[in-house]
Amino acid sequence: MDSSTQSVISKVPEITLGFWAIKILATTLGETGGDAVSMSMHLGYLIGSAIFAVVFALAVIMQVSASRFRPWLYWLTIIATTTVGTTLADLATRSLGIGYAGGTVLLSSLLIATLWIWYRAVGTISVASVSSPKSEMFYWLTILFSQTLGTALGDWTADSAGLGFGGGALIFSAMLIAIAAAWRWTKVSRTSLFWAAFILTRPLGAVVGDLLDKPVAAGGLALSRYSASLTLILLIVVLIAILPQRPARQAH
Repeated sequence: MDSSTQSVISKVPEITLGFWAIKILATTLGETGGDAVSMSMHLGYLIGSAIFAVVFALAVIMQVSASRFRPWLYWLTIIATTTVGTTLADLATRSLGIGYAGGTVLLSSLLIATLWIWYRAVGTISVASVSSPKSEMFYWLTILFSQTLGTALGDWTADSAGLGFGGGALIFSAMLIAIAAAWRWTKVSRTSLFWAAFILTRPLGAVVGDLLDKPVAAGGLALSRYSASLTLILLIVVLIAILPQRPARQAH
């Protein structure tokens, strides 16, 4: 086979409809799971962030050390980013008093800066190119910032903008549908569309998670955070088990 047509096998999954279904469930789990530890267990955002940061660090180390794409390890790391993102965002916006708007601006700046540095260092931010330790570290740092941003953005939309959890879910769902339409009918960069969708699934998960477990008086359904989290975990496990989990490939 000619070297120009060989493929580089990535250590992240192929982007399919199943990928997005699991991603949305994982981001919703990040909200209910993060709240379960920091609020239901009364550990607070600081201790909750510390616990999930350790889990995240260990998961990333294992992911980077793996010799190939391992679906269960990949999705464990994604879930770790969503839970630590939830508690970190709540710590910054609530405990430290930055506020939803301030947190959104700060995290958006960090996310954009990370993507720019990644592009300058590697030459691409395509997920299909994530096959080296350097690109993996940029990938997971980008995801961490995007997951944390999503929590702040979701809370800002639901609370400060007054749309509520249901309204926020509709807004972010509509934006994701618009991105899907752009992917189907336009020639907009697929890499740009991927990251836009990836970022927006987090605030969608945040508002859906809040809709499930917040009190009825606050616009939620008042479901148990523990039972909601367990249900989401089971759904994720089932989807990973039954849906094809293939590594992304990029022509090299």
